[in-house]
Amino acid sequence: MGTLAGALPSLLLGMLLACTPGALGANPGLVARITDKGLEYVAREELVTLQSKLHEVTLPDFSGDVRIKRFGSVDYEFHSLDIHSCELLGSSLKPLPSHGLHFSISDSSIRVKGKWKVRKRILKLDGSFDVKVKGITISVNLLLGSEPSGRPKVSVSSCSSHIRDVEVHMSGDLGWLLNLFHNQIESRFRRALESKICEIIQDSVTSDLQPYLQTLPVTTEIDNFAGIDYSLMEAPRATAEMLDVMLKGEIFSRDHRSPVAFLAPVMNLPEEHSRMVYFAISNYAFNTASLVYHKVGYLNFSFTDDMVPPTSNIRLTTKSFRAFIPRLARLYPDTNLELQGTIVSAPFLNFSPGNLSSAAQMEIEAFVLLPNSVKEPVFRLGVATNVSATLTFNTSKITGFLKPGKIQVELKESKVGVFNVKLLEVLLNYYLLNTLYPKVNEKMAEGFPLPLLKHIQLYDPVLQIYKDFLFLGTNIRYLRV
Repeated sequence: MGTLAGALPSLLLGMLLACTPGALGANPGLVARITDKGLEYVAREELVTLQSKLHEVTLPDFSGDVRIKRFGSVDYEFHSLDIHSCELLGSSLKPLPSHGLHFSISDSSIRVKGKWKVRKRILKLDGSFDVKVKGITISVNLLLGSEPSGRPKVSVSSCSSHIRDVEVHMSGDLGWLLNLFHNQIESRFRRALESKICEIIQDSVTSDLQPYLQTLPVTTEIDNFAGIDYSLMEAPRATAEMLDVMLKGEIFSRDHRSPVAFLAPVMNLPEEHSRMVYFAISNYAFNTASLVYHKVGYLNFSFTDDMVPPTSNIRLTTKSFRAFIPRLARLYPDTNLELQGTIVSAPFLNFSPGNLSSAAQMEIEAFVLLPNSVKEPVFRLGVATNVSATLTFNTSKITGFLKPGKIQVELKESKVGVFNVKLLEVLLNYYLLNTLYPKVNEKMAEGFPLPLLKHIQLYDPVLQIYKDFLFLGTNIRYLRV
């Protein structure tokens, strides 16, 4: 049965749900903010959905008896009630502090058609009727929460409806007779419809909305290595104009999840209202991703002579290194070399107003490739580099691109004497620019998925960089299917 709550899960309700508070002192890695404009859009979409769903509603039959002068007691029955048309004119969806959401509809009307029967002893007559129900108002409070699994749940905490006016018009052989007690009939219609409206809403929340919310995953797979935790950390923080929802926003290893040794920073969100929805994404989300990929050795590399361009004057051979490492050439004449690089620690992404940067520390060990696949270590380098980053947004993800900076190379250890490492910078720069950075950028192009429900499209985005977090504002469009 489709009803008032039917459209809400298809829009933003999944992002508005609260859960049991997280650990004391923990900050969210991601905040979803729904502004008054976003809630207004949901309310407008809900009117469209409710108006179409009302035609599917089956209203209850009702019967009774009434005494009429000169006729005595008359039994009546109204059946086959059908909502013929409806006009829903006004709605609103507001955050309800310490509760959830308040949804209301006002100044609306529906038209009901059906059949009537009258029995007076052996006399049985029937006909049809037309009811105009005007001045309908509905007020619903939705309580938002979570189950122990971290999945969201929703329930109706209160519901009320009121009908200002009911007009019944009857046709048939004794339609004039029924019109004699139209006040009683209209009163019964009013009570039946007011009760049915809230019954429908309660049933829809239980049968439609709650099962839908159960399909909302707490975690989302990014790739074979990593997933993202979108579990909710605490109840929504509501004001008169917006609702903030706190999500963990942590990237974790799919192979073995372990506690993160640092907390997400506090995010001081700006007071922006020009877009329907905002996402504040802490550097915590990106830096936990860096931990995962560092642990699996995603950025480790091996560089051999067959990866050097044929036109290069410098080869990864001891012969090519003779000029600046003569002892290496004497000890291992005309032998190929291999450079193996590891990232010393996970490179963290730093957020400052209008700027994204990162500093990576690498260690590169050189080996001579002896017969029988033996690798003999000969020297070890320390490499430092600073990179800047740009981020872009598509309809569902944040994607990025790294811009390399200059590298600095330092000789850490050598078994072939002290030598000048400047010439090696040329080879290392070539490798980083043509192999390592493209690999990282390919991964960043896969993107950071935003917590969206199905059928939601984002458009008209704006992306700002603040201290410790990104602030993405966007409007939303619900794609009807």
